[in-house]
Amino acid sequence: MHFTKPSWVMHKDSAKSDANAKRLSIFSVHVHPDGSRIATGGLDAKIRIWSTKPILHPASEASGKPPKSLCTLTMHTGPVLVVRWAHSGRWLASGSDDEIVMIWDLDPNARGKVWGSDEINVEGWKPLKRLPGHESDVTDVAWAPGDRYLASVGLDSQVLIWCGYTLERLRKLDQHQGFVKGVCWDPVGEFLATQSDDRSVKIWRTTDWCLEAEVTKPFEDSPGSTFFRRLSWSPDGAHITASNATNNKGFVFIAAVITRNSWTSEISLVGHENTVEVAAYNPHIFLRNMSEKVSTSNICSVVALGADDRSVSIWQTKSARPLIVAKEVFERQIMDLSWSWDGLTLYAASSDGTIAVFNFDPEEMEGIAPHSVQEQYLTKFGFTPAPVPEGYSHISTKGISQLSSSQQHSTSSDFSQVYGGGERINVLVAKRSNKKRANVTTKSSIIPSASTSTTVNGVTATPISKRKHSLNSFPSPSEQPFTEPDSWSRHEDVSMDLDVPIDSLDTAAIDGRPGKRKASVLDLLDDGKQVKARTLGGDRVRDHVVAKEITHHAVTRSGMEVTVARGGQEGPILPLPPLLTVLNTRVEGSDEVLEARNSETDGVQNPTEVMFTDGRQTRWLDYLPTPAVSVKATPAFCAVAMMDGSVNIYSHTGRRFMPSLALGSPAAFMEVTRYVLMIITTTGQLYSWYGNQISEAPHQLILHTLVRDIKKQSSFFPPLSVAPLLSSPNHTITAASVRTNGTPIINCSNGVVYSYDSALLTWVKLSERWWSEGSDAWQNRSRNSATQSGNRGIMSSVESSISGTLDDIISEKPRPTWWNTALTLGHLETRLNATKLLESPNEYKQALLLYAKKIADENFRGKAEELIKELYGPIYHRPGREDNCTSTVVGLPKRDLLKDVLSKQDADQAWDGLARYIEESIE
Repeated sequence: MHFTKPSWVMHKDSAKSDANAKRLSIFSVHVHPDGSRIATGGLDAKIRIWSTKPILHPASEASGKPPKSLCTLTMHTGPVLVVRWAHSGRWLASGSDDEIVMIWDLDPNARGKVWGSDEINVEGWKPLKRLPGHESDVTDVAWAPGDRYLASVGLDSQVLIWCGYTLERLRKLDQHQGFVKGVCWDPVGEFLATQSDDRSVKIWRTTDWCLEAEVTKPFEDSPGSTFFRRLSWSPDGAHITASNATNNKGFVFIAAVITRNSWTSEISLVGHENTVEVAAYNPHIFLRNMSEKVSTSNICSVVALGADDRSVSIWQTKSARPLIVAKEVFERQIMDLSWSWDGLTLYAASSDGTIAVFNFDPEEMEGIAPHSVQEQYLTKFGFTPAPVPEGYSHISTKGISQLSSSQQHSTSSDFSQVYGGGERINVLVAKRSNKKRANVTTKSSIIPSASTSTTVNGVTATPISKRKHSLNSFPSPSEQPFTEPDSWSRHEDVSMDLDVPIDSLDTAAIDGRPGKRKASVLDLLDDGKQVKARTLGGDRVRDHVVAKEITHHAVTRSGMEVTVARGGQEGPILPLPPLLTVLNTRVEGSDEVLEARNSETDGVQNPTEVMFTDGRQTRWLDYLPTPAVSVKATPAFCAVAMMDGSVNIYSHTGRRFMPSLALGSPAAFMEVTRYVLMIITTTGQLYSWYGNQISEAPHQLILHTLVRDIKKQSSFFPPLSVAPLLSSPNHTITAASVRTNGTPIINCSNGVVYSYDSALLTWVKLSERWWSEGSDAWQNRSRNSATQSGNRGIMSSVESSISGTLDDIISEKPRPTWWNTALTLGHLETRLNATKLLESPNEYKQALLLYAKKIADENFRGKAEELIKELYGPIYHRPGREDNCTSTVVGLPKRDLLKDVLSKQDADQAWDGLARYIEESIE
């Protein structure tokens, strides 16, 4: 076995230089089916694709051929928690803190420099489709056998099933009662397994998506603070190995082996000194005796475990002891494991920001059988998978037809030498061609979403058993000659011979010219001929400008002098952001960028230029009389705040659908979310506006949508002053954001987070550093805290943003007798009110259950009865009666919450008479 830890595989903090780059956590790693590349997802919200040849071969690493880093994908807006290649090698699926599952496809035209950095993409990948649907972090995804389905799970306790061909959502499974942190498929295709913080593994039937079984025994005392509970199904379909299990009431950490059909766990893998975080089976079946025929008694499997004790163990199911134990491989816990398709290489990723690679010689993997043995063995189950949607396949029929018989024969021979059989790996076809062809123009500004009726009609499919495709059709990194001419940028045209149709690429040309989008009625003349649509500034080539601060403090525009105050006593109460030569922001989920360029010289001859670009094409531009201090963009609108205190709001076609807003002073903070715009000026005035739900229509239709809906724009409340929040001259605002309901969130330097309650007409505290001094529910004290478990709900984010944590000095201070109890209850009561204001139902329910348990533990009967009365409501409700009673809170039925509260309590004295109280109330 050869062990290596390539130091150059890393996700780094882009805010620091390469010399001082800080390693960021890597949450996931996965190997492409052809073994030539791995994908990693990290805390930097990026996916990085690396060549495996420099990892496995020192000579290749030393020569720099092929390049080590192949591609960086930057569409996610939160940490990337999982990456998984499809079995076909055709697509890459990723899940993130931003609640989105993204499907990526190879894009030959996207090679070049990475936007906003000095990195080079040797190969380009584009977002093929966004799959929205989760309401919190996406923790794991998995492709079904043959890529028939895709399953995703998350911290919203939901399991979502997507079609592996059309990428449309098929089913939502919501029977878990806790964060779902792991998912895997039965290799037969009959079942799906998920693992959750509710301390259970659930088995689902794929025929009707109903619950087949629930396994709880080995997880009853499992800790709830792990990042993941990643489980794996053995290649023979006989067992599931689940992570985060324990024996002896939680004192012995194990991985539980669950047997098929009986769904019991009588086998434990014991030895790790801390929680097992991830299990991963080798994709090959192993034979106990190579001379005997394949039978149930003659096969076994190999499984790898990664744990929070920083070690990796590898087990063979025929042995009670591990084959290999690698201790203290990392400095922090292990997050993910992935075997190569040939079964000889194991990759491990850690939160310390590194990966480790275990490369075995074939002799060390004694008894390894070719994949054809597995396929033959699985037929004994007699399961027939659901039919493939008509007209879809995961391979290109065009690519198959172009394979010559000699190519197919060569491929088969090569594969047989490696695996001992005639299997095929279906991989993507994208190769350079010397043919003169029309250049392909990307349409990456429109990412199809599973919430729309868009279908992925550029991909065709066959079952995995019928795949016949060239093994070498997916270009290996070594086959991609790469030099970096001085003139090359990511926008240079690249002629490609595409053997596989790529969705969202419009290769149809009019009169031999490539098209940006499909023809619309407006583009046709009376005789039916198409005319080329024009855009304002569309003939301009977008150049790169280095951003730097404009240091002088007076800028003249149109004869008007604007003075920038920098914290003087007579100036504004909030500082103005630095004035930069270039400001830009990217629209979430697309390649669209809003950019403002300020001139370093004064005068009307050098106005501020605002442009909206899509890739290399300028969609529109505008000129402004004063410098821009902030720019923001959402899928619904663009906003530009200027030095003179005015704000322009544009549609994605460049129309000003609102009048220029004159606020009187520049914006110190400007934040947006979907249809909401919030601004805090340097004089301390807060504004918040919204437009009614703008449809997420294709861009050629968004003009009409904006005209229809933005005319209804209004403000959530009158302009507010933030002066009451700045009680001391030394206090200032450190951060600001806004919720989709218009609620502002203001972080102050004194450790308090505020919001405005429009019903009370006053500022209120959402949370503050004070609670950290004694509350047992504070996130750094609670064992099952939301932060530790990976939750990124809004309330969790608010509390984690407050600087200052508990330390030994604070904990050793003498405190009154009821100190911790009083602060815990006060903290939870504050959290309940805050989650209502922020409209966060999941966090409200979590806080309510914690609060109810606390008052039960303390035997506070008065508080318990008052809580019951509030949730139970009046016995009789008369329509039209003004009793200010509602049956729901943050959209949750109060009486359902009451049932949850009572069901979670033990037989405490404080709750003994509550059922009796309800009965007496009814009588």
